[in-house]
Amino acid sequence: MADLHHKPTPITMDTFLRGIWKENPVFVMLLGLCPALAVTNTTMNAIGMGLATLFVLVCSSALVSLLRSVIPKQVRIASYIVIIATFVTIVDYAIHAISLELYNALGAFIQLIVANCVILGRAESYASKNRVTKSVVNAFGIGIGFTFALLCLGTVREVLGSGTILGYSLFGESFQPWVVMVLPPGGFFVIGAWLLLFSWLKERKQRKILKQEETARATG
Repeated sequence: MADLHHKPTPITMDTFLRGIWKENPVFVMLLGLCPALAVTNTTMNAIGMGLATLFVLVCSSALVSLLRSVIPKQVRIASYIVIIATFVTIVDYAIHAISLELYNALGAFIQLIVANCVILGRAESYASKNRVTKSVVNAFGIGIGFTFALLCLGTVREVLGSGTILGYSLFGESFQPWVVMVLPPGGFFVIGAWLLLFSWLKERKQRKILKQEETARATG
């Protein structure tokens, strides 16, 4: 006789780490590329957008998971968007109050977090099917992965495009900045380079595993 009670899967370290590496929103799933390319011309902008998205992702996932048995299936997407928009509004006012300079730099992309497919996709595919604790842990991992990706892009673009990091000069007055790096095309160049690097690392790891398996079969 089948078990009538569904046993929830336990929370493991993989629940958190999967979003940072195996399911990184930018470098693996290629989601959320609009803010990733648009606001990462400096490290500070990347950190600000990453933390804002992390907050919205964690809070919305927690509330969606908490209300998953209450929200009717027919209006679930609309309900998720309302929940996400609520936390985006909180972030919008918070950044405006904390740093007007950062608020102006991020511009409309703060409000566009509502349309970020990373957040809505997490609410639909994960938070609506799992309990609160597991949803929060997974969302936190995804948010950290998204912030890490933005930081990788923002740091490289600021160093090469301005010769600074977090506003501090690295190379002195003799440095000739690569202006293209702080312009929109620079985002495409940098993300292409990162994707190439991670693809090479993944292929190298797979070749190493295959080589080990072949060696084990030969010696066995």
